[in-house]
Amino acid sequence: MAKQHAPGFLKLVTDTKTRVTECTVDAVRERLAKGEPFVLVDVREESEFAAGHIPKAVHLGKGVIERDIEGKIPDPATPLVLYCGGGFRSALAADAIQKMGYTNVISMDGGWRAWTEQGLPVEK
Repeated sequence: MAKQHAPGFLKLVTDTKTRVTECTVDAVRERLAKGEPFVLVDVREESEFAAGHIPKAVHLGKGVIERDIEGKIPDPATPLVLYCGGGFRSALAADAIQKMGYTNVISMDGGWRAWTEQGLPVEK
């Protein structure tokens, strides 16, 4: 079940999504299956990542992504797909790192919830 979010948060996310490219879970699954070069970034909390994540994902939590991304992914042209629990935090994180100069950033709409609802592979 989707979390009920506060109106102010939803307004912020709606505005952010006007500046962010989004993709579907199916598009990410297809890119992974084809072996396309991109970095899959899980922006959820560390405890969420530890409980389960998409295979090959790297963890850069939304709370620290701006601080840490240049150390983990120094090339701002690197293709990135960000995901969170449902697609809101990943959109916010994508917007922030785009402002830092990252030029190939996509947010996976539906996030972890949509991935697991489709029964796709996960690892712990």
